[in-house]
Amino acid sequence: MTNPIMRFLPLETIRMAVGTIRTNKFRSFLTVLGIVIGVMTVIAIASILTGLRSRIVGMIEEYGTNNIYAFHLSTGPRMGDRDRSEFLRKSLTPEDSQAILAQADAIEDVSNVLYLWRENSSMKYRGVSYKQGQLQAVSPSYERVTNVALEEGRFITEIDDEHRRDVMVIGVNVAESLFPNQSRIAGSQVEMGGRIYEVIGVLAKRQNSFFGENEEDNAVFIPFQTGRKLSPRSEFLMFHIRARTGMLDRGFDQVEEILRRRRGVKYNDPNNFDLSTADKIIKQFDSITMYVGLFAIAISAVGLLVGGIGVMNIMLVSVTERTREIGVRKAIGARKQDIVRQFLFEAMTLTSLGGLLGVVVAILISYLIMFFIPELPASIPIWAVIAGMVTATSVGLIFGVWPARKAANLDPIECLRYE
Repeated sequence: MTNPIMRFLPLETIRMAVGTIRTNKFRSFLTVLGIVIGVMTVIAIASILTGLRSRIVGMIEEYGTNNIYAFHLSTGPRMGDRDRSEFLRKSLTPEDSQAILAQADAIEDVSNVLYLWRENSSMKYRGVSYKQGQLQAVSPSYERVTNVALEEGRFITEIDDEHRRDVMVIGVNVAESLFPNQSRIAGSQVEMGGRIYEVIGVLAKRQNSFFGENEEDNAVFIPFQTGRKLSPRSEFLMFHIRARTGMLDRGFDQVEEILRRRRGVKYNDPNNFDLSTADKIIKQFDSITMYVGLFAIAISAVGLLVGGIGVMNIMLVSVTERTREIGVRKAIGARKQDIVRQFLFEAMTLTSLGGLLGVVVAILISYLIMFFIPELPASIPIWAVIAGMVTATSVGLIFGVWPARKAANLDPIECLRYE
């Protein structure tokens, strides 16, 4: 028979705690339900945000980690509306890109991207129409700067651009909609905005996408000079700039200095244009996900608080139900710290099991999301699992102190008389 004093060792105490929980399974589950919800919420949201971040990082890296993006308006993910004063800024010009390429020795290449949002981008081919094309006029260097891959045909050349040819390169969604049963697309003639364009190439789908889609999937690229001829009043011009290997920071500083000088920005005034890099875009995304994470933590905190109060309540009830048992333990030599340890371990075991159940449910939810919505990435971060388990155990420790101290301070004689 086990020595009664040995029952107060940690391993035996945990075993006793598990036995008590098993005796009251349903009551124990209801007690830790708040903890399950709290841990589950944090881990599930953290897994989705981690997956989205990895997907965005992959997309940016696919376009090029040495790239700098210049635009007269702020770009990238942001919270809230754009400042109205930005719309008073003058647009970038092709001469600006030429100056960057000529004066910045850390820059390898520059591509102009002219957004033609006001132009009619509806396309027709043999009675089939497509109205979701995103029409952009790009320099031939766009292919090199953004690592474009072609599924068929070729990209825009300097000759196409110089002679303002009516040619286009289209994305996979455009190709599948206009040419559903056609094996070869390059060379086909399509109508857009009352003009006939030759499809000279089809973009290959990028490996990384956001919800299964990439901005190039609906792209309709025409030569930059063709776009300026088509829409002389369009001014939304962005530069995709590639820095030389290992010279991104220097290239960024050079581009900033050149644009500030050309746009007449005083030395003590902020930039009236936006420059972004892969790192900057990721940091902007992280700043947004931080707010989402704080919201998830707030929801989790409510669940953990409710769970903690439930644990305290059930432990106080347990002290009352086991008053005689406490008296017997004290009579055979248990000290106050032994009783405190017993009830604390029981509370911590209870909340730890709740945390473990929350982790399992969160993992199941993440896998269900990935199964039913493959476009929505989810990745279970180890730090979230560890943080969830540590927090759940800590809740048991904090909210179990009062019941444990109350049990330890009971008079053994009164306990033995208790019915």
